Amino acid sequence: MKVFFIGAGPGAADLITVRGAEILRRADLVLYAGSLVSEDILQYCQEGTTCINTAGLHLEQQLEWYRQAKQNDWLVARVHSGDPAIYGATAEQMRHLREWGVDFEIVPGVSSFTAAAACFGAELTKPSVAQSIILTRTTGRASGVPEREALAELAAHQTTLCIFLSGPHLASMVADLRQHYPDNTPIWMIQKATWPQEQKHQSTLETVLDEVNPQEWALSTMILVGEVLEEELPDVSRLYSSQYTHRFRRREKNLTEA
Repeated sequence: MKVFFIGAGPGAADLITVRGAEILRRADLVLYAGSLVSEDILQYCQEGTTCINTAGLHLEQQLEWYRQAKQNDWLVARVHSGDPAIYGATAEQMRHLREWGVDFEIVPGVSSFTAAAACFGAELTKPSVAQSIILTRTTGRASGVPEREALAELAAHQTTLCIFLSGPHLASMVADLRQHYPDNTPIWMIQKATWPQEQKHQSTLETVLDEVNPQEWALSTMILVGEVLEEELPDVSRLYSSQYTHRFRRREKNLTEA
């Protein structure tokens, strides 16, 4: 038996990695979080594969499937949305597998924060503006946020923020963010990124609450914040400058140097 924790990506079935799709073709048992993972992902499975939607199962019920797989020496694909390393709730599953002596492997996936940037046609880092990205969330019923990671504390850095799992808490988030970010700072929201039902909204911290109803934005909404989202910024990367050298490219000579 072996278990593969596969990142399915943000939604669109063709955003799963080649490795992830190949494992689905080989799997005897597929466990997928149907509340966040599109069933279109099951197109990669062979006919007759046992596919279980775990959205309605608690941990012990999921572990029972692992026990059955161990008894039958099955190859298991455990499919999570985005990348399993980010808010994937995989640690408790892996702990039990270690205790049972079951081999497992993690197959990374496209995270919703990079998918969101792609859907907006944006870059999250720009020279002299933001060279750091903070991934965070607000406190929810299932998971609390340590006090030292409060949004108001993180906002003090004024760098790019990617906020997961917080759509309905928009009002309190904006209040925290405005303690440190200027009112004209862009805040962009997207839910169901790369799904047919994708919805987007671009605004600023000053105006966003006048423009959207937070209760219409699902918990899985991805929220991007930061000056880096401004489309017109003066600085450009030196990476592709004709005067910038590295081991693959020599600096172009000026006419006076010829």
